[in-house]
Amino acid sequence: MPFIKYLKCSRCGRKYFLNEKPVMCKNNDLGRLDIYYDYEGIKDAVSREELSKRPFSMWRYYEFLPLSSKENIVSLGEGGTPLIKAKRLGEKLGLKNLYLKDETRNPTGSFKDRAMSVAVSMARELGFTKAATASSGNAAAALAAYGARAGIDVIAFVVDFAPYGKIAQLLFYGAKVFRVKWTTAEDPTVKMLKLVVEKYGFYPSPSFGPFNPYQIEGPKTISFEIVEQLGWSIPDQVFVPTGAAALLTGVYNGFRDFNMVGWINGYPKMVAVQSTGNAPFVRAWVEKQDPMNIRPWEKPPETIATGLEDTFPWDGDAGLKALYSTGGYGVAVEDDLILESMKMLASLEGLFAEPSGAAGLAGLIQAIRDGRVDKDETVVVLVTGHGLKDPDIVKKTAGDAPVINPVEEEFVEKLREFYKVVL
Repeated sequence: MPFIKYLKCSRCGRKYFLNEKPVMCKNNDLGRLDIYYDYEGIKDAVSREELSKRPFSMWRYYEFLPLSSKENIVSLGEGGTPLIKAKRLGEKLGLKNLYLKDETRNPTGSFKDRAMSVAVSMARELGFTKAATASSGNAAAALAAYGARAGIDVIAFVVDFAPYGKIAQLLFYGAKVFRVKWTTAEDPTVKMLKLVVEKYGFYPSPSFGPFNPYQIEGPKTISFEIVEQLGWSIPDQVFVPTGAAALLTGVYNGFRDFNMVGWINGYPKMVAVQSTGNAPFVRAWVEKQDPMNIRPWEKPPETIATGLEDTFPWDGDAGLKALYSTGGYGVAVEDDLILESMKMLASLEGLFAEPSGAAGLAGLIQAIRDGRVDKDETVVVLVTGHGLKDPDIVKKTAGDAPVINPVEEEFVEKLREFYKVVL
C-alpha cells in the first residue's frame, strides 16, 4: 500500500483519501490536492542503504510516490539522468562547483516524463481509459507516449504556435491533437481541458496541480537524484525554469521529503526563472503578492521559451512558499540571454537544450550579474528540455551550413567567411 495519509485541497482544506480515487477538488477548481505522506512508515520501509541497491531510475523512490501497486507502474525508463560537473561553463562564469541536471535524457526529451509516468500509472490504477491535457507541447508529448504504453487514449490541446517538433511527437504517439488559437490572456488550452473533463469524463493530466495531484510527485525525484549524486549533500542554489510553478514545487517537495525522513538536513535556495515576456510568478515574488491571489499575466505571452508560457501560475501558491522557506528568489530574463545560454550549453558542455530548457542557465547568469551567487557555492541548473523540441528557433538562431563543392579552395574560403577561421 502507498504511504499516503490523505490528500488535502490547498484552497478549501477539504480532505480526501486514496480509496475515494480523488483527482480534483469538488469544492474549488483552483485547489490543488496536496499529498500528505506517512514519513515514519517510509522510514521503516526503506533506508539509504536499501535504496543504493536499486536501479538508478525514478521508480527507485517508489515509497515516496503515490501508487498502491507496482504492477500499475507505466515506465519508459524515465529518471536516473546525469548530474554533470560543468567545468568549462563554470570557468567562464567564475563558478567552482556548477552542475547541470540533464533532463533532456528522458525518453521523450524533457523532465515532463517524470510527471506523466506517475500520472498515467495512477490513471491505470484508478481505472481511466482516456485522458486529456492542456500543454505547450512537452507535457502533451510525454502524456501521449505513456498513454500509448498503457493503452490509454489521449486528447491533447496545445497552443496554436507550438513548435512542430512537439506536434510531430504527439501525432506519432497516436494522440488526437488540437492546436487552439490564443487571442486573449486566458490560456485557451486549459479552457478546452476543463470542457472535456467535466462533460466527457476524461482523466485530466496537464503538468500543473489543480487538475491532477499525482503528476507533481514525479519531478520531486529530480531532487532525490541530485542529493544522491552529490554524495548525500545539498547544493546551495537550484535554478528552475518556471511556468505554472509545478516543477518548482515538485523539486522543493523532493528536498522536503528527504528532510522529513531524516536523510538530509536543510534546503538549497530555490530560484525560479521566467522570461520577461511572461513573468507572472516572478512578478508575484517581487511584489509580494498574496499567494492565493496571484495576478495573471495581462496578455498572451511573448517569449521564445514556449514551454514557460503559462499566463497564470497554477501552482504559484506552493511555488512562493518554496522561495520564502528556502531564502530563494525569482529572476526574469530577456530572450536574448536565453538564446545565449542555449549556445553556451551546447558549445561548452555539449548539451543541446530548447529555449525553455536553457532558461535556468539564463537565470543563473542574470543572478551572477546581480550579485546573488558566490563563486564557491555549489549550484545546480536544471536543463529541462531537448533542443530538437523546437527546431524552428534553433534554425533561426544557429543559421545554416554553407554548401561547397568538394574542392579545397571553396572549403578554405567558406571556413574563413562563415566561421572566421583561417588555416
